[in-house]
Formats: sequence, structure tokens, C-alpha cells
Amino acid sequence: MRLRALLENDALGLRLLGGAQELDRGVRGVMTTDLRDPSRYLSGGELVLTGLAWRRSPEDSEPFVRILAGAQVAALAAGEAELGAVPPDLVAACERHRLPLFAVHESVAFATVTEYVVRQVSGERAGDLAAVVDRHRRLMTSGPAGGGPDAVLDLLGTDLDLRAWVLSPTGRLISGEGEGEPLPAAVRVALAGEHLAAARTGRRGPHRATVNGTAYSLFPIGGAGRGTPAAGRDARESVLFDWLLAVEADAGDWPAERLDLLQGVTQLIAVERERRETARAVRRRLAQEVLELVQTGAAPAEIAARLRAAAPVLLPGLGTAPHWQMVVARVEWAPDGAGAVPEAGPAAQSLLEEILVSPSDAGPDSSDRIAVAHAGGEAIALLPLPQAGGPDAEPGPGPEEGLHAEALLARVREPLSAGLGDDGRLAIGVSAAVSSAEGLRGALEEARHARRVAAARPGRVCAAGHHELASHVLLLPFVPDDVRRAFTARLLDPLREYDLRHRAELIPTLEAFLASDGSWTRCAQRLHLHVNTLRYRVGRIEQLTGRDLSRLEDKLDFFLALRMS
Repeated sequence: MRLRALLENDALGLRLLGGAQELDRGVRGVMTTDLRDPSRYLSGGELVLTGLAWRRSPEDSEPFVRILAGAQVAALAAGEAELGAVPPDLVAACERHRLPLFAVHESVAFATVTEYVVRQVSGERAGDLAAVVDRHRRLMTSGPAGGGPDAVLDLLGTDLDLRAWVLSPTGRLISGEGEGEPLPAAVRVALAGEHLAAARTGRRGPHRATVNGTAYSLFPIGGAGRGTPAAGRDARESVLFDWLLAVEADAGDWPAERLDLLQGVTQLIAVERERRETARAVRRRLAQEVLELVQTGAAPAEIAARLRAAAPVLLPGLGTAPHWQMVVARVEWAPDGAGAVPEAGPAAQSLLEEILVSPSDAGPDSSDRIAVAHAGGEAIALLPLPQAGGPDAEPGPGPEEGLHAEALLARVREPLSAGLGDDGRLAIGVSAAVSSAEGLRGALEEARHARRVAAARPGRVCAAGHHELASHVLLLPFVPDDVRRAFTARLLDPLREYDLRHRAELIPTLEAFLASDGSWTRCAQRLHLHVNTLRYRVGRIEQLTGRDLSRLEDKLDFFLALRMS
């Protein structure tokens, strides 16, 4: 804005005391000070407001004005509340240094002047930024010359003083770390969960969220075919795909122009998102080709040849043949009111790619070692593990460890549970690592079975690994639900009913007795009971169920019933 705009606003009631020839100066901000030397807080172009508390004698005016002129401020506005009128020595000093001087009537609060200047400057900056964003969009649509999401987020910070981050659906940082304080991982996860929960409602963004007392506005970033669903489409088809733009501000009272600007920013970032999606297409195709060979029973030599061809893409720079691991995921949705169920395969594929990316990775090549295909409603990842100890080996799990199922979910369970809501579930199974093509078919079946074990567990987001496939656990997912319910009810319902009536804690006693391998002494110590009390409780369990806990068969039945309950 120009200085003359201050005089044109009658509500401010400012009077010009000098510098009429400088009224075309631009104002970039406003600062209120009563320091004798405020130079450390000035960057140039400010309208400086002062109550004159720094002036103790006429000699103080000259050095104060000289400092302001040296800092290249736009003008000085002096309040009349303290001295009744602006002193002549200050007027003379401003004339000598060609610094425009305004008088602020005692009835006008500095806050009123500040608010007016900030509103005018912010609006002009938003217009300038909109032009920059439009130019940046044109550059990015024709190639990466625009500088990616970081460049436009830098514009938001420098021109509108807005801190912003681009986050994945699980809260992984895509862009926006910048030079300020990093956004803590816990805050990112919480914002992602808020975004997914709000998106499930079908409401248009931005969504508002408060984390640790700080307000944020969340703008969804869609992509081609994966943004906000069209009218009539199930919102669940896109909710787990979207990135989000998190802005540290409450957009509830923003003018329409600023909201439109931020929507333009999300469209700009969506271009980069689509570019990364395109880069994944090659890895997806490789995974699909290998998966088809494995599932159709192709010769190991043919599969090995395809893996050697895929290795330069999946393991750039590594010359040794890696070990491989299979990870299987499935998203299951309950039918909506009309009986419709969204397509699950693409959602599972996108989620598995996201989950397998390291939480610290945010660059465009962060997923360059992840190949995920989808068949039906199932997503299958072919994950290479570099040889441990080789000269080119990178930090990370060696082939003998590989990925562990629960470790995959540590950072994603909270936001994904919010996105899945009450009608969706995600189950993941992880195989052991194999060192040759001959083992891939077995690894795939192992991962699929581990996924079925995970699906049999309670919770919205579950995983199981090959370490958990003990003999009894292997069998449980294949038992029909009605048979499982009948079996557990027949054995455990009498004990539950007795516990409800008498608070006898028979179920906890049974669990402790089996965990102690039937040892009376160890079980009594674990429960802090006298052995006679324990014998009484076990006798009551046997009486209510008609079973004998000294028999191996009955112990096994109780063990399985507790695991299935």
C-alpha cells in the first residue's frame, strides 16, 4: 500500500505534519515501538508507530529519526496522547531526513492503524502471491522447473507468513520442513487422523483441527481420479489416497480470496503428486509381472530372470542379488446403506506403498524400492532386502531379519483407524525373507496366511508376521465364525456368567493356570493367592464346564477357546 492511503481513510483521522512529497512510498508492514534504538527490529518499509515515551528532551528527536531513516522505514506516526501534540523538534528532525510524519489523535488506538495496514498489505501480498502461484503452476505442468512443493510453501511463508506442510495420509512429511521448527511426528500423525476422519464425512475442506492448543487448517490434495469423489461416488474410494496441506492458522474467518489462493496451492501440489504416481507405475508393472509368474507356477529360472531384470530399478546401485520378502494387505469395507462396497484393491495398493516407505523419507524417490501390485481386493508387495555386509549395502534390516509386522503399523495405526472409521479394516501379512526365486511362491502363501491371521484379530488395523504362524494359530483363521463362537460359548460362557454374578475371577484364573503350564505353585504366586484358594477356583471351573484341567485335551480346548474369544 502507499502512504497516501492512510490519509484517504477518514476513520484513521491521521494528520500529515511533513513529507507530503513522499506519500507515494510503499508500506510493507507496521511496527509499534518506544525504544530509543529500534533498529534491530526494522527491515525497511515499515510504518513506525510511537507514543513518544523514548523522548525525554528535544535533543532525543534527532538520533531517533536518524535511526529510522537509516533503516529505510516508510514513515513515522506519533501519538498525541502522551504530550498533547507532536513536539516541533520531532517535526524538524523528520523534515531534515525527509521522513514523512503523521500525527495520531489520542482518540485513535494504535491497534486500529495496525489492523488497517496489515489488512491492506496482506491483501496486496495475496494478490502478488496468486500471480506467482499461477506462474508456478504453468511451470510445473510442463516439467519440474517450478521447484516442487517446497517452492510454493516457501512463498506462503515469505509472502503471507503462513507455516505450511504437505503430509501423506499417515502423517509422513512430504514437503515443508523449511528453516523453522520441525513439525513433531506426533502432531503430523494427529493432523492426518483429523483429516481422514473429517474427509470420511464428505464435508468440503478446509477442515479445522486443534493439536496441543495450536489451530491448523487442513486442505485435501487430490489427484487424477483420486481426489474428492464425484457426486454419487463413495467417499471411501478416495479418502485413503489424499495428501493434505496443513496450514498453521484458522481459516474459519479467511476471506474468499485467500481461500481460493490456498485451493490453487493444493492444485499446484497435486501436479507433483501425480508426477510421483507416474514414477511408481514402472515399479508396479514389475511387481505385477513377477506376481503373475509366481501365481501361475512359472519355472524358478524364469522368475529369477525377471527378478534380475527388475533389480536395477528396485535396487539402484546394488550389484548383489538381494533377498526378497512378500507383504500382503487387504482393505475390507462394510456395505453402505445401498449395499455398495468401494473397490478395495487400489486403496490397499496405495496404503501398502505408503506404509512401506520409511517415515523419515520425503523425497520424490523415497519409495523407489517398493513394488506393489494388486489383484482383486488384495495388494502384494515384492520387497527387496539388500545383502547384509556387502560393500554397497545400505543401513536397514538385513535378510535374516527383514520387516516385522507390528513395526510396520507403529506410526500409521492411529491415522488409518480414523480413515477406516467404523466400517473398514486393514489387515497385513508379512512373510519370511527368501534368498531365491524358488522360495517366492511359498513366501506369498505365507504372507497371505499371515494376513488371514491378522484379519481374525480385533481392531481396525492389524498385522501378523511369519514368526506368529505357530501350529494352533495356523488353524484358527480357517475355522468358520459360527463354529468359533459356538465353541468358545460352550466352554467360557458358564465361567463368564458365574464371574458376573459372584466376581469370582474364574476367567483370569484359568488364563493364569494355563500360562503357568498347570503348576499350582507358580500360578498361585502369579495371582497372589493361597494354593488352597487356587484349588477351589479350578475346582469350580471344572464343575461348571464338566472338564478336567489335569487332562491335556481339556487344557488345549480351554487354551484355544481363550485365543478365539
